[in-house]
Amino acid sequence: MSSGTAAGPLAPWIAAQRSRLLAQRGHAWLLQGPSGLGQYALGLEMVRAWLCDAPTADGACGRCGSCHAIEVRTHADLCVLMPEVQMMALGWPLSEKAQADIDDKKRKPSREIRVEAMRDAVEFSQRTSARGRGKAVLVYPAEQMNHITANALLKTLEEPPGDVRFVLASEAAHQLLPTIRSRCLGHTMVWPGQDDMLAWMQSQGVAADAAAAFLRAAGGRPDDALALARSGRSPAAWAALPQAVAKGDVTAFGDWAPHQAIDALQKLCHDLMAASVGAPVRYFAPADLPKALPSIGALSRWSRALSREARTAEHPFNAGLMLEALVAQARNTLHSRN
Repeated sequence: MSSGTAAGPLAPWIAAQRSRLLAQRGHAWLLQGPSGLGQYALGLEMVRAWLCDAPTADGACGRCGSCHAIEVRTHADLCVLMPEVQMMALGWPLSEKAQADIDDKKRKPSREIRVEAMRDAVEFSQRTSARGRGKAVLVYPAEQMNHITANALLKTLEEPPGDVRFVLASEAAHQLLPTIRSRCLGHTMVWPGQDDMLAWMQSQGVAADAAAAFLRAAGGRPDDALALARSGRSPAAWAALPQAVAKGDVTAFGDWAPHQAIDALQKLCHDLMAASVGAPVRYFAPADLPKALPSIGALSRWSRALSREARTAEHPFNAGLMLEALVAQARNTLHSRN
């Protein structure tokens, strides 16, 4: 899951959407669309502008005390709700109790938005604004709320305190409670054009040919493509992956975590299924794929197996053994003709 917060110029399509949304009124927004399109970046831009001491039609000024407080993650009138793993990755501080529990090894950082954090956010929304420009709550990814957490938020969305605004950023809005969706103004993320994405990636320091390769590997999702470019992986290694897997070469995945390997194998499975019915491939170049294609039946069975594996990929019993099993399964499928 991509943050969309890399240093450097804001993507022009995010800036355009920010200006459009800031021109509208509403106490709660739902930013929705597939991963990699900048929901978090747009959500953060909106709360920055809402809380800014000198906002313009194009967003926050970037120079005032409010903008600085958000930059250093200490703004008293901003509450950020995320799974703790993402809070830590993006530099947002946890509550003192949560941080102490994790430091003391009492538990691992959560992968969903905890109900305790939501209760803190409800209490935050009822307090008086510290800086006098209202308060904001940013929830990302909103689909990581469980049922109890979502219901706690719903009550506040139904009867919001006067000076608090919400932005929920989601990469799977269909998983949210319909009652939460209905309380928000919806905005579907813009999918930018290829030329705009290539230019932006080059402005972030990615070479033109590599940018095109990473965009293909990410299915045309710019934030995901930039994350791939910064992961240390090479376009050549991605292109070689199908042939390496066909040979059963587990070293093709290097130091990848199982969930990353499963994601890559699901992309390969998608392209093989597309190629087998004459549809355009999406993630690999046609020349990268094996010339002899497995049967649709074998690919369908593999697709279902990968979906099952994905549910436990974050907590494998043994990551190395899981990678070996995944590659063996892939090799068997690629050599199957029935």
